[in-house]
Amino acid sequence: MVDEVVEAEPKAKKPILLIVGGAVALLLVIVVAVGGTLFATGFFKPKADLSAEQMLEGDAHGEAAPAADAHGAADAHGAPAKTDAHGAPDAHGAAAKTDAHGAPVKSGPPTKLTKKSPELTRFDFSYLKLENDFLSNLTGSRKVMSVQIAIMTRYDQRVLDNVKKHEMALRSVILDVMRQTVDADLGKPDFRKDLAVRIRDVMNTLLEKYEDFGGIEEVYFTSFVTQ
Repeated sequence: MVDEVVEAEPKAKKPILLIVGGAVALLLVIVVAVGGTLFATGFFKPKADLSAEQMLEGDAHGEAAPAADAHGAADAHGAPAKTDAHGAPDAHGAAAKTDAHGAPVKSGPPTKLTKKSPELTRFDFSYLKLENDFLSNLTGSRKVMSVQIAIMTRYDQRVLDNVKKHEMALRSVILDVMRQTVDADLGKPDFRKDLAVRIRDVMNTLLEKYEDFGGIEEVYFTSFVTQ
């Protein structure tokens, strides 16, 4: 009987060792799984130090202030506000447009060009002479009128570019005005001045139709012949 008891004790210890070993193995699996998850999510990566500017702009919890939108307010996602062609924030948050050459395209109506002056604000004048002469018959007369025309503007280059772009249409409306001249108009003291004003007005009307802005301030005759 003593021999049977002594032989049974080692057999009873084996299930306990198996249970302990399984528990240790399961614990190791859990530790490895948790550590891998934290590593993948960047838990162990060092956080970037905030710059002095970010610390000043940070909120009460030390977080950096979100970027401002076009009106100076923070973007809902913290993204920096987009800017227009001048580097100013775009009112709609849209990216700046560029032309065929990759240069930024200005938006809105043309603006007047100013000169630097210590005493007062002066505007810069730009001139453009239209190509070729304008030749037209006078109404009810055998006489013809031949003129050369130049324009003046104090607005930016877009006005001159628009004139060049629509020159064919502008020539047509200018000739229409010239054809309305009668022989008796030639003797009026302000005939040329009045004719220049009428031509300027029809040119601006056409540019406003196609480009939403005229900008021609004066029309000059560099040559004027009637015969």
